[in-house]
Amino acid sequence: MNYEDVFVNRQERFAIGTETGSGQHYVSIPVSNRMVDYLEYYAIDQASYDLFLRDPVAALQFVERCRKREADDLLLHEPGADRGVAS
Repeated sequence: MNYEDVFVNRQERFAIGTETGSGQHYVSIPVSNRMVDYLEYYAIDQASYDLFLRDPVAALQFVERCRKREADDLLLHEPGADRGVAS
């Protein structure tokens, strides 16, 4: 999978982009477990993608839900047994 970020918010620590092979849009957040830092990718539809690019506040609200694990049904990859914590 090849993830291409279109928007990166360094202060709030999230990115919005598209997986180039499938065209699936995503929001990614950094997470850490005891061994490694990595990104979790959450699928978003076209309407959310367009909204989040126009309105960073709406994107941040979604990011906060992801950090609280309230949007796990949208994860593009199942987390492992040692799932990281949002960092």
